[in-house]
Amino acid sequence: MLGKLDVAVLRAFRTRGHTRARERAVTLFSRLGEQALLWLALCAGGAVLDEDNRPVYKRAAKTIFVTYACNQLIKAAVRRRRPRLEGLPPLAGTLSGLSYPSAHAATSFTGARMLSPVLPAAPLYATAVGLVLSRLYLGLHYPSDVVAGAGLGAAIGELAS
Repeated sequence: MLGKLDVAVLRAFRTRGHTRARERAVTLFSRLGEQALLWLALCAGGAVLDEDNRPVYKRAAKTIFVTYACNQLIKAAVRRRRPRLEGLPPLAGTLSGLSYPSAHAATSFTGARMLSPVLPAAPLYATAVGLVLSRLYLGLHYPSDVVAGAGLGAAIGELAS
C-alpha cells in the first residue's frame, strides 16, 4: 500500500505545474539544500554578524553536521534506490543513487529548529518545506523519503535544543 501511495504522490508532483522556467527555478532552489549549504551559510553568517547569539549558530551548525552524518549512515544501511518513473526522468542530478531518508529534508528541519530561537521561525520552516517539496517536484525522492528525513531532522533538532 505505501509503495503504491509513494509512487502515486511522486507521479502527481512530477506531472503537475511543470514548465521549463519553473523546473529551472526549482532546480536552483533545491541546490541550496545540497550538503545543507543554505543552513550552514545561515549559521556562518549569523555567527559573524550576531555576536550575542554566536553560540546558538555554532550549536546549530554542529547539529546540522550530525544530522547529515546520521542521515548518510541510515542511507547506507537502508540502500533504497532513487525513484525511476517510466517516461519521467529526474530533473536534476544527485551525488548518490540512494534516496532514504532525504538529507535535504533532514538537514532542513534540523536547521529550522536550531535556528528558530534567533531567526523568525515561519520563514525558516517555509524554506524547509519548500526544499522538501522541491525534491518531489524534481523526481529525486519518494514522499516517504522526505517524510522520514523531515522526521529525523526534527527529532535531532528537538533533542539538541
